[in-house]
Amino acid sequence: MYELKTKENDGSVMAFIESVENPKRRADAYQLLQIFTEASGYPAKLWGPSIIGFGSYHYQYASGHEGDAPLVGFSPRKAKISLYLTPGDAEREALLQRLGKHTTGKACIYINKLADIDVDVLKELIRQSVAFLQEKYPPSSR
Repeated sequence: MYELKTKENDGSVMAFIESVENPKRRADAYQLLQIFTEASGYPAKLWGPSIIGFGSYHYQYASGHEGDAPLVGFSPRKAKISLYLTPGDAEREALLQRLGKHTTGKACIYINKLADIDVDVLKELIRQSVAFLQEKYPPSSR
């Protein structure tokens, strides 16, 4: 049976941010911590060794694969900052056009630094992502 590597754990979010070597990336991580906490309404938790997640949901795919994941999150990685905001909502694309300088992967949004993006648009993306996932995977479905 497959076991998820990225699980919520009791690691210290503050200690993780303090371990970020690049001082500018560390400062951005502290700002993102505040932005995500405020916009999501959830406290920060460490997921795996390097993802700061907010809230959680339980998913189950048609294939039978299931697990838990943060509603939203971020990781101040060495190359770029990864923002974990759910794809699948039509509103996301319109917001991304207003976000600022970024690239996207399958489910991630990558930024070089916080100054490259519009923080108000990021807050909208966070709220939209939380609402979308809570509607798709209601907490009562556990």
